[in-house]
Amino acid sequence: MADMTYMERGAAALANEKVDRLTVYPIACGVGRKLIGDGTLTYREWVNDPKLFAQAFIEIQKYFGLDFAIGLMDLSVMAGDLGAGVRMDEQNTPFVEKHIVNDIEDYEKFEVPDITKGRSAVLLEGTKIFADALNDEIITAGFIEGPLLALSQSAGAERLFMDMFTNPSAVHKALEVMTEYDAQMIEGFAKTGVKGLCWDYLWGNYAVLGDVEYHEFEADKYASKLNKMTVDNGMAMCIHNCADLPHLNTQIKEYKPSIYSMAYYPLISDSPTASQVIEQGYADNCLIAGQIDPQVFIRSSAEDVAKITSNLCQEVKTALCKRGLNSTYCISSGCEIPPDINCRLENIQAMVDTAKVEGRM
Repeated sequence: MADMTYMERGAAALANEKVDRLTVYPIACGVGRKLIGDGTLTYREWVNDPKLFAQAFIEIQKYFGLDFAIGLMDLSVMAGDLGAGVRMDEQNTPFVEKHIVNDIEDYEKFEVPDITKGRSAVLLEGTKIFADALNDEIITAGFIEGPLLALSQSAGAERLFMDMFTNPSAVHKALEVMTEYDAQMIEGFAKTGVKGLCWDYLWGNYAVLGDVEYHEFEADKYASKLNKMTVDNGMAMCIHNCADLPHLNTQIKEYKPSIYSMAYYPLISDSPTASQVIEQGYADNCLIAGQIDPQVFIRSSAEDVAKITSNLCQEVKTALCKRGLNSTYCISSGCEIPPDINCRLENIQAMVDTAKVEGRM
């Protein structure tokens, strides 16, 4: 089959049409700052400047030649703008170090911040810049935290999960605010021109919540509204869930995303492999993305990464063939490529180069 463009291949894979090769997308985001200028740009600078944030994705595409671009910043954006204390080291991913729920009454004090300020604004403006630059070449998407994830970052996960059982009404009050915050961000992302919006619904995870709890505190009332709003605003609805035991029936068969990005944990019983996900029908109507361990991009050699990628390509192609599918799998990392300053760009290149050869259909 003749070589396709990135856009042609991505669109065909989403529609389960024949492709020249499997799509490939290492979730390379913060590591892209190493490709800007002389490579000394700090993480702190990157997450606070929309032009620098966007430039990383533009440089990643120039350097590696990928089939998608998804604008992940980090998972403390919303919590920080809600008032939580975010630690921002020069070269580490920002993280919440001071939560803002100290008693039950604090759940009722949340207010939607002004999304034209803070890092919400940096994220939206930066997303627009890289979408404008890349939309003619590849499928672009914004990245956003789901309401339960945003609340857990703001309140602290351990406290939140306890309060869900002891004071559910207070938690729901806060989730309503998180959902309104997300709704305003959807409208903001719709103005950037991205083709899709990727949701992080991390807590749809059997190691944390069962079906009943997850449906009550995210799926039924909150995520269902936001998923519909995403599509109504002209963007494909996508999901990233790097949890070990994801709620695939809810997040794929009920939510019906266009893309579902997931991880695999070989040491955890029942963590689904790529072939199992395909064989069980989850790739029938959804492009599944995964599942290379992100740590190999720091800890392993380029030769090891190439072998891992080759094995995944063969596993996926075999499973797709058995299922009668053409293309609904993207060779990807199970979570973000570590943005650590020591992450090896040659390992990312090894994954991409191998996928482009071994992923030929």
